[in-house]
Amino acid sequence: MPKLRIFGGRDNKSEPISKMGGGIFPARVIKAMLEGETNPEVFKQFGGYKCLGGVFFSSLNRPNSTPAFDTNSFALPLFPNLSQVPVENEIVYIINLPSSNVQSNVNSMVNYYFQSVNIWGSVHHNAIPDPIDAINRGNTTAQTRDYQQVEGGTVRRVIDGGTEIDLGDTFNERIDVRNLQPYEGDIIHEGRWGQSVRFGSTVSGSIISNPWSNTGVNGDPITLIRNGQHEEDKEPWIPQVEDINTDASSIYLTSTQLIPISGSSTVYDSYFFPPSKLNEYSGEQIILNSGRLVLNSKSDSIMLSSFKTIGLNSVSSVNIDSPSTVIKSKSVALGDKNASEPMILGNKFLSDFEDLCRSLNTMADVLARNPVGGPGDISAPIVGLVPAATKLATFAGNMLSKVSEYKSSITTSK
Repeated sequence: MPKLRIFGGRDNKSEPISKMGGGIFPARVIKAMLEGETNPEVFKQFGGYKCLGGVFFSSLNRPNSTPAFDTNSFALPLFPNLSQVPVENEIVYIINLPSSNVQSNVNSMVNYYFQSVNIWGSVHHNAIPDPIDAINRGNTTAQTRDYQQVEGGTVRRVIDGGTEIDLGDTFNERIDVRNLQPYEGDIIHEGRWGQSVRFGSTVSGSIISNPWSNTGVNGDPITLIRNGQHEEDKEPWIPQVEDINTDASSIYLTSTQLIPISGSSTVYDSYFFPPSKLNEYSGEQIILNSGRLVLNSKSDSIMLSSFKTIGLNSVSSVNIDSPSTVIKSKSVALGDKNASEPMILGNKFLSDFEDLCRSLNTMADVLARNPVGGPGDISAPIVGLVPAATKLATFAGNMLSKVSEYKSSITTSK
């Protein structure tokens, strides 16, 4: 932001700008006050942080005058809760209204500005340069190509890749930013970079179709929030309709509409009666779609509650990392929805298993020390009984010593 010159009074060739053109008059934005580092003296003079969002302007009927950066050529935003700071060379309307000193002086007035005038019908910018400045820059030929007269009014049609209009220090023009296609009854708020909020409805039978009006009746409400438009093979001045699959990030709030969203994973093999597919459900729902979704709770919990089911689908894996995981359910099927083999109760089984091993160990020890005779000669020992009994005793003893190792230190059941 270039250094601004401070003037204490008015242009000596005419009345102050704020007195010209009656109560409301148009003006061209010269510079917006967005920070206090570049011009600290101007920042302090115009009220410090109170002046953020304000603009310096020049009157349209004196385009060749040198602007004076004084109180007569400075305007604050008119609305306190809506910030829409214009870029350089956009046209705004100036109105003179009471200042903060009105209690001590009822005639104390300052300039306020409305939002930018819709010169080109573009949500991206509506700047039109000072004709004297354009001549000085030698840009008139290029700008004549960029702004063509067509039937029905003037339309901004950038053909050569840029308009060569000074829009500010950091505002870089993107000629492919499109307006949204409006429908009857819509209330639309659009940013300069492809963001939008549409308070719309089902509009079946419209000349230009949209993907949410194939179900329900006209007037069913829908709210579409979009951050980042999708690319199209059309001229950039042709309006666009939202596309949940190709826009950057979207939030849809529906009532009766069916949204043709493409799910990353659509496998529902764990269900006996799977829910409606993502692109087949028509009813009240909230859809979030983006490259990545993050739900983070800083101080309490994330609660998921569903009347029917909660489905977790992934094309790769479902991972749970936690110091403790508790699943309480009347039925848990692992591996498949048709799983029929019950899981063993670990503590009860190992208790009985320990008793069995002790009994086997005792019996093997007795047999090893007192071999039983075979038929025909009860005093003769059974061949091989002693080594077999010894081996059984050793094996049973080893299992007894490792009973605790058979227990999972993580998973428990009841």
